[in-house]
Amino acid sequence: MFYKKSLGQVVFDVMNYTVLIGAALLCLLPFVNLIALSFSDKIAILQGQVTFWPVGFNLKAYEYIFHTGTFFRAFGMSVIRVLLGVSIQLSMIVLTAYPLSKNDAIFKARKFYVWIFFLSMIFSTSLIPNFLVVYNLGLVNTIWALVLPGMLPVFSMVIMLNFFRGLPHELEEAAMIDGAGHLRILVQIYLPLSKPSIATVGLFCIVGHWNAWFDGMLYMNSSDKWPLQTYLQTIVVRPETLMGVNSASPELARLIASLNNRSARAAQLFVAILPILAVYPFLQKYFTKGLVIGSVKG
Repeated sequence: MFYKKSLGQVVFDVMNYTVLIGAALLCLLPFVNLIALSFSDKIAILQGQVTFWPVGFNLKAYEYIFHTGTFFRAFGMSVIRVLLGVSIQLSMIVLTAYPLSKNDAIFKARKFYVWIFFLSMIFSTSLIPNFLVVYNLGLVNTIWALVLPGMLPVFSMVIMLNFFRGLPHELEEAAMIDGAGHLRILVQIYLPLSKPSIATVGLFCIVGHWNAWFDGMLYMNSSDKWPLQTYLQTIVVRPETLMGVNSASPELARLIASLNNRSARAAQLFVAILPILAVYPFLQKYFTKGLVIGSVKG
């Protein structure tokens, strides 16, 4: 059954689509410009001819990436960080959210721990105490300095907690009657039903670890152990360091001479974005459902 829209509804739809398309373009066009710069010629970039389409198309910026090991060393460090950090975070989120989702009769200290986590969301420690803890534990210049300080993201834990509380209690009661303990209930009942929420908080954890740069600069004494975003932040802020590589190879020296800093930076930034773009489509179908369900108290 169709009905004719009123003039006000038509005006609202036009304004709504206009605003949304404008917001989408504001997000998309800088990304398109980044890609265009990465494929453009040095002279065209210096003359400001590159907007949203490559000028003097070439792959020299990407050849530069493959000829220098710095980028891929930092890339590998970030991959290790994501795999290790996300595994630890998801484990801590699930193991913390499950007991806190029970009532006070089952977990008597529940309110005490809930208040601790609630206060940690309101009051965060400053930089110096964080550094002193990491330093005194002997974690400086190790991968553990990047993954252990943020091993339990409280906001993600709250999403998972509310998702657990929304699951039918009858499932747990039936499992207990059959003799199942809490660990078996968590592994065999709760986790299979929690795929949307796990995908949601998992995406938060992946993006958080992949995009983090400041802790790498703070805790890593050697640039050889920088994660990718710390390395990229350095070349964006100090572009003169981008070409400051060992150019003993004549081929690499010629390649550097034919490159523009902006082109090389754009290529590396584009490659750094690809992993997140590759992961997101696989989690997208769970993302909205998990965020909505987990954000509503059951």
